[in-house]
Amino acid sequence: MKLFVPGRICLFGEHSDWAGGHRRINARIEKGSTIIAGTNQGIHAEVRPHPTRLILRSTLPDGARMGPFDVPMEPAALLAEAERGGFFSYAAGVAYQVLTHYRVRGLELDNYLTDLPIKKGLSSSAAMCVLVARAFNRLYDLKMTVRGEMEHAYMGEVTTPSRCGRMDQGCAYGNRAIHMLFDGDRTDVAELKVPRELHFVIVDLCASKNTVEILSKLNQCYPFAGNDLQRGVQKCLGPLNAQIVRQACDALARGDAEALGRLMREAQQQFDRYCGPACPAELTAPILHRTLDYPPLQPYIHGGKGVGSQGDGAAQFICRDADAQSRVVEIIERDLRMPCLKLTLKPGPKVRKALIPAAGFGTRLFPATKVVKKELFPIVDREGRCKPAILAIIEEAVAAGIEEVALVIQEEDRPLFEDFFGAMPRIENFNKLSKANQDYCQYLLDLGRRVTLLPQTNQEGFGHAVHCAKDWVGNEPVLLMLGDHLYASDTETPCARQIIDVFDRLGHSVVGLKTTPAAQIHLFGVVGGAWSGEPDVLSVTEFAEKPTLEHAQKHLAVDGLPDDHYLTVFGEYVLTPKVFEFLDENIRHNVRERGEFQLTSCLDRVRQEEGFAGYVVKGRRFDIGVPDAYRQTVAEFRNA
Repeated sequence: MKLFVPGRICLFGEHSDWAGGHRRINARIEKGSTIIAGTNQGIHAEVRPHPTRLILRSTLPDGARMGPFDVPMEPAALLAEAERGGFFSYAAGVAYQVLTHYRVRGLELDNYLTDLPIKKGLSSSAAMCVLVARAFNRLYDLKMTVRGEMEHAYMGEVTTPSRCGRMDQGCAYGNRAIHMLFDGDRTDVAELKVPRELHFVIVDLCASKNTVEILSKLNQCYPFAGNDLQRGVQKCLGPLNAQIVRQACDALARGDAEALGRLMREAQQQFDRYCGPACPAELTAPILHRTLDYPPLQPYIHGGKGVGSQGDGAAQFICRDADAQSRVVEIIERDLRMPCLKLTLKPGPKVRKALIPAAGFGTRLFPATKVVKKELFPIVDREGRCKPAILAIIEEAVAAGIEEVALVIQEEDRPLFEDFFGAMPRIENFNKLSKANQDYCQYLLDLGRRVTLLPQTNQEGFGHAVHCAKDWVGNEPVLLMLGDHLYASDTETPCARQIIDVFDRLGHSVVGLKTTPAAQIHLFGVVGGAWSGEPDVLSVTEFAEKPTLEHAQKHLAVDGLPDDHYLTVFGEYVLTPKVFEFLDENIRHNVRERGEFQLTSCLDRVRQEEGFAGYVVKGRRFDIGVPDAYRQTVAEFRNA
């Protein structure tokens, strides 16, 4: 498979990661606090398993090829290579850590493109470490979360002579902005959502700095301050930094570029005042400051600061808009002869579309389904209105903010749905309706304009039904809802909206979950995983379709649930377009499970490639797919 890991830019809070680590010894030190974001550039690689060895070929930013580096997948050999230092040591260090904790074979990694500048404070070494950890995780399905990949990458890098801080490995989270807190050996990570595009420029100052010297001098101020200079460094990297980072998190949440620029200037001033004197030979940084203050740039920027360990390595600017970003790059490259990178933080894609498969025959409801589609079975809603079940599902989607809905149907059922959503009752029947129901007819027509009917010519499984919407969905996330489930929220927020909100925060696929007793899990899809630290959000590590109790006990137990309970699929998902790649591949190669094209295995591949979250929905699901469940739904849905 092909993988990409970006570099990372520290927007705020450099040095505070290792400074916060000193809380192990001195609890009076402030927690470290940083905001980082992945760059648009990084390390591209093709990876494949190898039976016995770790093999690495790499490409430098100038196109020069290195390697192959080759070492046996044996702990002693990997550790010796890691401790030797040098470029290959990073891969060996991570492989050593993975082999220590998991049963894996070897890895062959071809880093065929590197468009990330190295040794410029953008964590190229950390990106390589994350890349190796991710390659092992995905090739051998180790079921690590992104946090797990980050931890193994960090342990791997510190196995080498490098002594990076934990912040560097945050590139594992991709190009999203994240807030990291460092408390001794503990690291907390929260992803930050931006409501509008923010435009940055990163500048290679084409000078030199001695990072080892900078870190050595600043570390002399910890863990206990013995003079005013050391107290100033601890103040700068501690409470002053924490205050600036808190304000920057708020500014990012507002998309306030001007406030971010002002905070960048303040952060640089505080660093110069308190930390500069600790290592004046490196931190006076004349080239950095001339670049930050260069007059032709000022009309196009809100502010700027140094990058990484500071010094004359790299600088960053936040620009007024996209045009200003281009002008800043033009001015710096023309006047100062320094190469630049653009970094744009973007809001996540909006979930506008919902997909509802409704082409099944409903064999468990035969013979009623011989004359009425199960999706059209009547239910009574909270307002006491009798309606077909599919209408209640569509209304759930619309209440969640969905703009367009697609129903996957059998072609012969098209007239039924077109008549319901697109035609008024015959005039003699319309005239018999109450005024409220006459108005409701117009509501149905308006709702019907949002509905697209997609035919499924052959019923070949749930995965096949979802695949029928590939072209309609396009390159967007989609809300997937089951056509034989109804949903009732326990809060004022619809169940579907709860799941969409989690997707908006995390940026990857989300499945709604429900706590279910063991006796019922053979009826549902079940997931396993670890809690992410965000309330009711699970990092999914495994999907299983209607598992046996023995399999669930071994692979799907989740900490914190009541005894003998598991997390089952609620019936609503938000999926990235990646799922259609895997469905398409299965259909082209006729990869079936139990005779049909299934969705669950493709969801598990999305989990491996992109990550997958689960959210315990605050609400109830109602099944209309079997007689007893339908009877219970009719009795209880109105009062849910």
